[in-house]
Amino acid sequence: MDSEFAFFVMVGLIGQLVDGALGMAYGLTCTSVLLAQGISPAAASAAVHTAEVFTSGASGASHLFFGNVSRQLFWRLALPGAIGGIIGATALSHLPADLLRPWVLGYLLIMGALVVARAFGRRLQTPSKKGVPALGLVAGTLDAVGGGGWGPLASSTLLARGGQPRFVIGSVNAAEFVVTVATTGAFIASLGFGHGKIVLGLIVGGVIAAPLAAWLVRFAPHKPMMIAVGLLIMGLAVFGLTGTLG
Repeated sequence: MDSEFAFFVMVGLIGQLVDGALGMAYGLTCTSVLLAQGISPAAASAAVHTAEVFTSGASGASHLFFGNVSRQLFWRLALPGAIGGIIGATALSHLPADLLRPWVLGYLLIMGALVVARAFGRRLQTPSKKGVPALGLVAGTLDAVGGGGWGPLASSTLLARGGQPRFVIGSVNAAEFVVTVATTGAFIASLGFGHGKIVLGLIVGGVIAAPLAAWLVRFAPHKPMMIAVGLLIMGLAVFGLTGTLG
């Protein structure tokens, strides 16, 4: 195994471990690293979403096995999210990379801050199911454009509304598979398939981590992990912006 491939395996493993345990940040983490390596926003998002077809499938199956999925919440998120993913991927594929890079990095910076903010947020006393399809549509669109964001938007919003963490995280992870398949299909239709080493490395690392992450969700200290992941994403985004705007 060469060092470059091993690096992408490690990125995929860490990203999926965090995502499966917190319900967020696989795409944000992986995309932030790829952008820091100089890969274009469209290519980075396409590579991450292609890998996520396998990792999100493994993660969703693991959460289903452990009984963490609410079927009603799953469908209310998955179908609108898939539509949003197709819209976002198609738009991203037809815009100039140099124009998009600072905007996508800015989006990642905001998402990192959102992850940190949600760690300190209070949940409502009564769970709310209002606006779930609209949430799925917006989260799917922004996830495709920014290479990540499905988890921070969907999971953290539902948790803030009073959702039970186990079922919110499990359902969001399972719905992500449907959204990712639709998004990846749109990217392949527009860009073709590329960056095979990156995709394979992310897949291998993510599939290894998925079962462990589904088990870890029962015990993970959410607040410290969310803060650490949010700061990591923000740091990578600032690094990328410094190089882009400097």
